[in-house]
Amino acid sequence: MLQVHADRFALAEVFTIARGSRTHADVLRVVVTREGMTGQGECVPYARYGESLESVRAQISGLREDVTRAALQEALPAGAARNAVDCALWDHAAKHMRRRVWKLAGLAAPQPVVTAFTLSLDTPERMEAAARRHAHRPLLKIKLGTPDDMPRLEAVRRGAPGTRIIIDANEGWTAEVYAELAPHLLRLGVAMVEQPLPAGADEMLAEIDRPLPVCADESCHDRASLAGLRGKYDMVNIKLDKTGGLTEALALRDAARAAGFKVMVGCMVGSSLAMAPAVLVAQGAELVDLDGPLLLAEDRDPPLHYDDKGVHPPLPALWG
Repeated sequence: MLQVHADRFALAEVFTIARGSRTHADVLRVVVTREGMTGQGECVPYARYGESLESVRAQISGLREDVTRAALQEALPAGAARNAVDCALWDHAAKHMRRRVWKLAGLAAPQPVVTAFTLSLDTPERMEAAARRHAHRPLLKIKLGTPDDMPRLEAVRRGAPGTRIIIDANEGWTAEVYAELAPHLLRLGVAMVEQPLPAGADEMLAEIDRPLPVCADESCHDRASLAGLRGKYDMVNIKLDKTGGLTEALALRDAARAAGFKVMVGCMVGSSLAMAPAVLVAQGAELVDLDGPLLLAEDRDPPLHYDDKGVHPPLPALWG
């Protein structure tokens, strides 16, 4: 049996990027029940990719009740719907076979991984204050992508002078803007810039200097994306809601490394259930951004555990 549930989680604070603001995380949870065992997976439909709660629910409802992981890869395209079902099937298999998912997938035992903490887009003054509150964290991610980005970045660096910083421009710059900003990013110690140009209009990245690593987010979904990224990007951001689940995410990670790309593992704003399988993909990644639960005012029970070592692998009661 395949069941779909819509869940809503309040955010701890309003979360803003260049595309808009939100106060809640709206997710879909898929429950697979077979042979007396239940598995769960979560996805976050994303309007940027033409997804909504309704469209993703319809995709899932069109599946066979007995769909397998292998059949699922052909039945649905890469995206949120396939992600939730794929992760639920992995969870079900782990519970049915009484083995952790990482063992079923032939992976080494996962360890905690250091994750970025994201500061949402705001006034320079408020972003500086937020940076001061989170200056103890080893890695901060800043949402930019507006005409007034430099004052914000300068403010964050003042607030967290010793913290490593990465930037997500959310497709908000032009090639000219990026070329103008790049020396200042280096001056301020930025370690990486994510998706500076719009997906589909990023050819100039192959023509201009890339003095710091550039990561593909909206331009990279699954293994089929990789051929178009060569010469333009240095890193790929793997998100399960883009790959369509753990199965493709692991395959993309291996293919990206084989093609010479560094790996970042990221997330949409979801609960610990959405992050749990991504922790497996994040093992050995150069950058990890699995802070979704840290942005919530409420979470699953049991949640993922976060401490000074980063985000820990999930307990079996949560997933896998």
